[in-house]
Amino acid sequence: MSVGIRHDDLRRRNRAMVIAAVRQAGQPSRTEIAATTSLSHSTISAISSDLIVEGILTESKPSEAGSLKRGRPQVGLSLNPEAAAVMTVVLSLNFLSVAVIDYAGQVVSEEQRRLDTLTMSRESLIGECTAIVRRRLADPDLDVRSIARIALAIQGITDTRARAMLWSPITPHTDIAFADIFEDAFGIPAIMENDCNMMAVALRWRDPDRYRDDFIAILLSHGIGMGLVLKGELFTGTHSSGGEFGHMIHRPNGALCRCGRRGCVEAYAGNYAIWRNARQMGEDAEPVADVSDADMRALAAAAREGDGPEREAYRKAGEALGYGLGSLFALIDPAPVAMVGVSAAAFDLIEPALRQAIAQTAGGQHSKSISFDTEPNELPLIREGCAMRALIFVDQEIFAPGVQARGSAGKSVA
Repeated sequence: MSVGIRHDDLRRRNRAMVIAAVRQAGQPSRTEIAATTSLSHSTISAISSDLIVEGILTESKPSEAGSLKRGRPQVGLSLNPEAAAVMTVVLSLNFLSVAVIDYAGQVVSEEQRRLDTLTMSRESLIGECTAIVRRRLADPDLDVRSIARIALAIQGITDTRARAMLWSPITPHTDIAFADIFEDAFGIPAIMENDCNMMAVALRWRDPDRYRDDFIAILLSHGIGMGLVLKGELFTGTHSSGGEFGHMIHRPNGALCRCGRRGCVEAYAGNYAIWRNARQMGEDAEPVADVSDADMRALAAAAREGDGPEREAYRKAGEALGYGLGSLFALIDPAPVAMVGVSAAAFDLIEPALRQAIAQTAGGQHSKSISFDTEPNELPLIREGCAMRALIFVDQEIFAPGVQARGSAGKSVA
């Protein structure tokens, strides 16, 4: 009995390794898979044959360039787009997005809606989220049976088992168990994720050389958020979704934050804070509910034109971010940072004060070696992170066990 169990476990592990190698490389040959997995050629040949028969992988035709080389052209293996699909839902301030992603990671269907998330009732917010999913599932061109997982990302704090939103600045409502709500409504396994964590997941897939063992993703949007990877693992805390960088205290009893507290990093670096300081409204002024991307781009342009209150507002944002990052680096050592969101496009205005602040902290002893990258649009990253989270679940829990084990993964697997 024990030998059979060990054999099944080994087979599942090897199948998972082959699928992962194809997902990471895109279209590797069997020889390339052997090099990355250390599995024998015979094992890879047997597993890939099974996966092709099961419709999980497909063989790619040799490229024209490859056919000109000496010897037999290498045949690449690809993920079969029709093997399965996942759905991503992204809920942010006044915005809701849904996308259906095929097994190869390509968007096949999507929808976006503007909402007034701050004033909607609890029932209306939940209703909008379920309605947009239902509309995608009703698409006559979509095979509903192929949807294997729903992944929802939201601004705010999610619980450690990724089942519910505990608190979010985009709505006055708390403790909404979105994953359970989706599963009950559609009968499809669902997970709940923090949006900034999903940015970090996506960055690691996009650029594994830069974003590998230790790195940070900072959201520079209406709010300030963080996704943190340490020793190759996403940091999620012991109770919540982890790094609430935007609500670390920058100045005790300082500027009013939209969370209701004072002096948070976000109260100086969030879009509403930069807008408030640029308009010289005072630190006690109530944070505006929303600032459009167009208004933030115009504000950045004004800051570049002259040394006025607009430029000072970005300097204050950089200072708050810099002291916060410097304190973080004092704990974990410097690591690559990705600045994501509309205000990342104004990083040239933020960076000087940010670096100066970091250099004044214990974590800034090697401040010149700290590197930053920017991505001005967070939605593709968040969606991609959700998709990869869901697709890897399909890889490991549905396809890796094999045909006999399929269908055993239920809603209890988070």
